[in-house]
Amino acid sequence: MELNNEDEAGLAPRVLLGRRLRRLRERAGVSLRSLADAVHYPHPYISRVERGKQLPSQTLAEALDAYFGTDGVMVESLATARRTTIPRYGRAIVNNELAATHIQVFGGSVIPGLLQTEGYARALFRASLLDASDEQLEGHVATRLQRKAVLEESNQLRYEAVVDEVVLERKVGGAACMADQLRALLHVAEMPRVTVQVLPFERGGHPLLGGSLSLLTFANGAMDGYVESFFSGKRARTTRDMRRMTQMYSAVHGAALSTAESRTVIREHLLKCSQGARSPERV
Repeated sequence: MELNNEDEAGLAPRVLLGRRLRRLRERAGVSLRSLADAVHYPHPYISRVERGKQLPSQTLAEALDAYFGTDGVMVESLATARRTTIPRYGRAIVNNELAATHIQVFGGSVIPGLLQTEGYARALFRASLLDASDEQLEGHVATRLQRKAVLEESNQLRYEAVVDEVVLERKVGGAACMADQLRALLHVAEMPRVTVQVLPFERGGHPLLGGSLSLLTFANGAMDGYVESFFSGKRARTTRDMRRMTQMYSAVHGAALSTAESRTVIREHLLKCSQGARSPERV
């Protein structure tokens, strides 16, 4: 969902963060260069952040909060700005993840976001956002990793993921990176209230080919849904939309392997990746 280039929605929080930094600096009566020296970051970097041209890193935001004594204000501003990298059509779903009691997802082309390792996410963004700077890429990675906390912090959430087998076959980031991702997938599959299932090649076609889907259920029984394909997405707006998305998920879930069979398939792909990671590169 975070595969999104800058737009006006993403620029405003960045500019606001920069203005907040400038006000803090001016109230403290320090120059840009003095501030840069104090927090041990390059002067041009601090200048770009203040002018709203670049987001600070997580560590810089923390250093600024420590220097100005602002009790997490800059870190919170950074988190808000990073959330705007998510397309508007998917932002509500991501924001609702913390409130959900049951999340059901289907990953048809990549590992679902909440299950991605840092290396996998970084490789995915690097391959997808061709014109993004290193700082922008790291911002996308940080946003995705922050979302993963819901799996560990919530004691009420049930999480179900169905992954198309093609996702396990594609070595995003190379064999070693993908091997780490598959190990992480096996680990999370052992967590309480989490299930991971594989939709195998042999099942043939299904209603979500080339796409992904997320269904969120809340404590009061209300539901939200979101289906995404390349560069586009649709959130459920009507009861009919919700019923159709639920039916699509039921179709892929019903065709998926059991959790035990799925772990076996994941291990088979992990073995191939591990062997590939140890093999010399082809010339």
